[in-house]
Amino acid sequence: MLWAISRVAAPNFAELREKGLQPHLDYLRSQKRILVLSGATTSDDGKEFVGSLLIVNVGSRAEAQAFVEGDPFTRAGMFKSATITRMRKGQWNPEAAEGT
Repeated sequence: MLWAISRVAAPNFAELREKGLQPHLDYLRSQKRILVLSGATTSDDGKEFVGSLLIVNVGSRAEAQAFVEGDPFTRAGMFKSATITRMRKGQWNPEAAEGT
């Protein structure tokens, strides 16, 4: 089943991002079997990080929570909140995201 994970950046996110980026990316690559989509959410002008959105395919909320807790960004306290919501796949058009 699919789970949408929306995280809101903590005030210290920008200052910690560079140091934690490579471990975070390595973690996401290690989870490729369950990671459907991931990306930063930004301000409207794209200049400030405001959080992240991820979609994972796991069997339970507990597994989605474990995915969140395993992320080095989470362990470094870089998010002030995370919301996990079960979702159903409706339309699927990955080609629409090309070039973004």
